Amino acid sequence: MTPRLLQAIAGAPHGGAENFFLRLAAAFERHGTAEQRVLIRRNAARAQELRAAGVRVGELAFAGRFDLYTRLAFRRTIGSWRPDIVLTWMSRATMLCPRGDFVHVGRLGGYYDLKYYRRCDHLIGNTKTLVDWLVRQGWPRARAHYLPNFAPDPIPAPPLARALFETPDAAPLALALGRLHPNKGFDLLLAALARVPTVHLWIAGEGRLRRPLEALARRLGLGRRVRFLGWREDVPALLASADFLVCPSRHEPLGNVVLEAWAARVPVVALAGAGPRELIEPGESGLLVPQDEAPGGLARAMARLAADPALRAHLAAGGRRAFEAGFTEAAVIGLYRDFFERVIGRCAASAG
Repeated sequence: MTPRLLQAIAGAPHGGAENFFLRLAAAFERHGTAEQRVLIRRNAARAQELRAAGVRVGELAFAGRFDLYTRLAFRRTIGSWRPDIVLTWMSRATMLCPRGDFVHVGRLGGYYDLKYYRRCDHLIGNTKTLVDWLVRQGWPRARAHYLPNFAPDPIPAPPLARALFETPDAAPLALALGRLHPNKGFDLLLAALARVPTVHLWIAGEGRLRRPLEALARRLGLGRRVRFLGWREDVPALLASADFLVCPSRHEPLGNVVLEAWAARVPVVALAGAGPRELIEPGESGLLVPQDEAPGGLARAMARLAADPALRAHLAAGGRRAFEAGFTEAAVIGLYRDFFERVIGRCAASAG
C-alpha cells in the first residue's frame, strides 16, 4: 500500500534543510514513494518549484506558537487529507502539528531542543552521530532512525567563464557554499585565504553577515582574490568551475555541500565538525582539519590541494565512491520507503 504522507516545513528563504526538503519531496513524486501533500511557509518561488515537480502544496504563515490560523489550517488539512504519516521538519512545524490518528515523524538536521518533539512517535536524524545524541537525550533507541540526505547526480554543466568574476584562468580556485551565518565559518575561511596567496575564492551564499565579511576581506587585503556571488541556483556550474570545495563550518551537523561536491567529483577540504567528520575518510574522500587548527590548518590544507593536482584527482575519485556507496537518490529513497512501511506496520499492529 502506498502511504499517504503530509510533509510540513516552515523554513528560511534559503538554507540546506530547505533545499533538501525540496529535493526529497520531488524525489518522492518521481519514485511513487508516497501519495503526498506538503505545507510550507508562504514562499511563491518554493511553491512553484514544488508544483512543477507534481507536488500538491499548501502555503501557511507558520508565524509561531500563537499563530492560531496556521494551527487551524494544519488541522483542517489533516482532517481532509487523512494522512498515514505526518513528517514535520525542524522545530516550528513540529510544534504546530496537531495530534491525530497518524504517525507523527519529526525530522532533525541539527541538535535542536527536544521539548518541541515530545509528541512525535518517531524521530529521524540525518547522521548517525545525531541519532546517538537523540538517544543520549533520553529518546528511545527503537524510535530514533538514521536516514541520510542524498545529493542529486548532477547533470553535467560547463564551467562558468572565470572572467565573469575577474578570476584568472590559471589560478587555483576554491568554492564555498552556504548561508552567511556565524556557524558557517566564512570569517575563518577568509583568514585562511589571506595565508594562501595563490588561491582565489568564490563564496556563493547570502545572509546577514555579507557586509561584515566583505569588510573583513578588505581589511585582510584579499582584493580581487575573493568574490561574493550571492545566492546561486547554478551550483553544478559553480562546482564545475572550482578546483576544490571548502567547508569551513564551526558547527556542521551534516554538510550537504560535501555530498554535492562528491557527486560532482570535486575534492573537499573541511573543518572537522560532527557532520564532515562522520562523512569524510581523511586522505581518501577529503581532507579534514581539526577545528582548533583554523585558520592556519585550513590554509595549509588549501595550499596542499592547490599545489597537487594528483591529490585533487585522488580525493575527487574517493568522494565519488563514497557518494555512490550510500548517498544517491535511489539508495536514500529506498531507505525512506522501508521506514514508512515499518512505522505504518507498527502502528497497525499496535491498533490490532
